[in-house]
Amino acid sequence: MSKYEATIGIEVHAEIKSQSKIFSNAQNSYGKMANSSCTVVDLGYPGALPTINQEVIYQGIRACHLLHSTITEKMHFDRKNYFYPDNPKNYQITQNRTPIGRGGYLQIKINNEVKKIELEEMHLEEDTCKSVHKGRMSLLDFNRAGVPLIEIVTKPCMHSKEEAVLYLEKLRETLFYGDISDCKIEEGSMRCEANVSIKEVGAKTLGVKCEIKNIGSIRNVGIAIEKEIQRQIELLENHETIKEQTRRFDDKLEDTVLMRYKETGNDYRYFPEPDIPFVVLTDEMIDHALSSLQLTPDERREIYKSKGIQEINIEKLIANRTLSDYLNTYLDTELDFVIASNLLLGDILSYLHKNFIQLEQTKLTKEKFLDLVLKIKNGDLSNKNVKDILEDVLSTDASVSEIMQQKNIQNIKDSSVVIDIIQKVVTENPESVKDYQEGKDRAVKYLMGQVMKEAKGSINPKLASELLLEFLKNTSN
Repeated sequence: MSKYEATIGIEVHAEIKSQSKIFSNAQNSYGKMANSSCTVVDLGYPGALPTINQEVIYQGIRACHLLHSTITEKMHFDRKNYFYPDNPKNYQITQNRTPIGRGGYLQIKINNEVKKIELEEMHLEEDTCKSVHKGRMSLLDFNRAGVPLIEIVTKPCMHSKEEAVLYLEKLRETLFYGDISDCKIEEGSMRCEANVSIKEVGAKTLGVKCEIKNIGSIRNVGIAIEKEIQRQIELLENHETIKEQTRRFDDKLEDTVLMRYKETGNDYRYFPEPDIPFVVLTDEMIDHALSSLQLTPDERREIYKSKGIQEINIEKLIANRTLSDYLNTYLDTELDFVIASNLLLGDILSYLHKNFIQLEQTKLTKEKFLDLVLKIKNGDLSNKNVKDILEDVLSTDASVSEIMQQKNIQNIKDSSVVIDIIQKVVTENPESVKDYQEGKDRAVKYLMGQVMKEAKGSINPKLASELLLEFLKNTSN
């Protein structure tokens, strides 16, 4: 057991979903031609005055609610002063003394235990422009300048890379389902920084903190933290001093690389932004912001669990919001959610991927889906039947019954007919029957396969399985 303990804090900058930027009416978009989506406000022209995008404030309120943070009802923006090429104004408009949210938490599950990851605060701010390096030149793209960000800072409360990765996955899921951010890390709309320090187990004071920037994926956050922990432990073991520094993650080396030492603390000379008045959040504004929130991932998990859906399918549904949203439209119906989830995540999802389409582009109406699930439940359709008719169900206006009639699908539901088929299969496979009597489970699977083959897939598998087992038990006696 190691004599050292890591302490980890995470800072996340997530781009907020909104039509326009935080302080100008330029379009908030990704992938447009360089410098085609910016105004004189974004360019930092002298005399250009910022105005607040109210939707960004609403998004901040929603984030506070989902992350259990206390909302600051009277807040203002501040100027963070620093000099850097991607910040031509020489200051960034952010929140310092009055962040929109204080405190809060997210819960993760690790080693079958629930752990609360505590938050320090949340800020609304503008993004800087993007530096593009070409050979010996560095160019600036102002499309990103002024894009609204929410900065979410945890307390130094994590102690392993596993906890950090689980926290980030839960945060991304929460912001995505809250429609606050699309959280596309590969596009830079969610950026992560990790603060790592090492101390001896039992020590009351934290070790020297090192910051890791430029981490391009949640997976790499775990790798970066692990490498930094190893680096700091090796320094301590060699009786060397750990110096406070900023490092970056190099994804080719899969390691952290020194950027600069922090010999003095950052002095950003914050002062209130003079061109933006105080923002006072009323109860009506807060209620309006929260009225558009849909079910959270954890609320969906509880609902699906109560419907009998297996945990593996629950997580698959949460990972595919389109299917989850679709399934939720049936919450007030008598739908069999176990069959429905299997169908959505199985044959229907396979069809969508194969044809490169979305569910809303199919002919699957609510009535048709309810009828399809009911016919599977009642044994009118077998799994093989579903595969045979699914393309017609999803691509034509015909009802399920009409399609079954066209394809002459009539499943055997008469128990006596099924028993006759079972008796024939059992008589023709005495070795498999003997294997069953000797406790070999694979024998049942083989015999079941022969029964379905004999019936040409026209028997309800559940009915056939029940009758086969009953027949075999009676044969054994």
